[in-house]
Amino acid sequence: MATESGTTLAGGTVVHTGPAVDAAPRLRPVARAGTAGAVPQAHAVADASDRGARLVAVGIALAWHLAVSLPAVLAAGPGMAAPAVVAAGWLVTALVGVATGVRLLGGGLPPARRLAAVLLAVDAAVFAAAGERFLFTTANWVWGGLAWFFLLVLWQRPVRWLLALLAAHATIALVAVVLHGTTAPADLSRYAMYVYGTSTLPVAVFAGAAALTALARDRAGTAAATLAVAAEREAAERARSERQARLALVSGTAEEVLAALATGDADPADPAVRRRAVLAAARLRRLIAESDDVPDPLLHELRAAADLAERNGLPIELVAVGTPPELPVDVRRALADPLTAALAGARGAARLTVVAGPDEVVVSLVTPDHDGPDDPLPPTDGDGPVAYLHERDGEIRWTQTRWRQA
Repeated sequence: MATESGTTLAGGTVVHTGPAVDAAPRLRPVARAGTAGAVPQAHAVADASDRGARLVAVGIALAWHLAVSLPAVLAAGPGMAAPAVVAAGWLVTALVGVATGVRLLGGGLPPARRLAAVLLAVDAAVFAAAGERFLFTTANWVWGGLAWFFLLVLWQRPVRWLLALLAAHATIALVAVVLHGTTAPADLSRYAMYVYGTSTLPVAVFAGAAALTALARDRAGTAAATLAVAAEREAAERARSERQARLALVSGTAEEVLAALATGDADPADPAVRRRAVLAAARLRRLIAESDDVPDPLLHELRAAADLAERNGLPIELVAVGTPPELPVDVRRALADPLTAALAGARGAARLTVVAGPDEVVVSLVTPDHDGPDDPLPPTDGDGPVAYLHERDGEIRWTQTRWRQA
């Protein structure tokens, strides 16, 4: 539940934050090697590999069923013990294959247990209906064709499931061989060859597809994590270079003031000299605040400038409404620098207001007007995303910076 909240800075500055929001940090760490940050890229590559394997498996199963099994069933015709049962089993398996193929090519998985039970029932029925004459022929199409449908309904399941289903298939075939009385050594050898020949290729395709998908996921994850680490390193180097350049600029300003004071070229009692010193200190303090790991960097940097102004005797009220979005460092600098410069020359009191939304941030400073020139605008890019306004009417000075998402 939102409530009004406030914080008091050192020296008594009141910070109103308006309706309170969840204070969960919004900083997003860059993905490192071996972390979950690389998972989306790895899954995209693995899914592409798996999609290709699904297409191949569906194509083999349906092509075999149509081009090999169907002509054999039609050619055998009424010579089988129960041709209608064999034909019905062929049709049921075709429907299972089409439904499973649609589900697989759509990215889903079929209900493995129910479909496996249907296929085993078809297996037993066709072995019984083919008859002894067609037991070891292509007309008994479950020998070579049914294993491909086992592969489809068990897609992405453990390979031991497929092995168990093939073992059940081999058991059904052995029972049929025994019941039909074809138990001569030659028949049993033929049975063993059929079981081996019709099982090895589907198992190889099933295990190979799973291995290739896993390998693709691992390699893609490693590549994505490596790229993330390289991007993090490059960003860190860029940030360090920019920070060193800005530190050199801020330090140079402070050194000029200190050198002038040391040589006697500047009078510490001169308001202009004191303002230059306060401005240099404020910029240095804000630069230090930039590197702090805090949930709201912009408000943290403005608090640092407000705290320094108050330590120099300026009563200041900081009001924050809303939560600023994540902003780049250069945008935060463009928002805060003009206010920091204006605070350095403020007299009497000051009110600093931050109004933030998801696509806009407005920072305003109101101080009593006083004699002297307007506060100089720090160097900024006039064509950048941050707009600057400064007005005075003899009673107040009003300075505003505004960022709006393009």
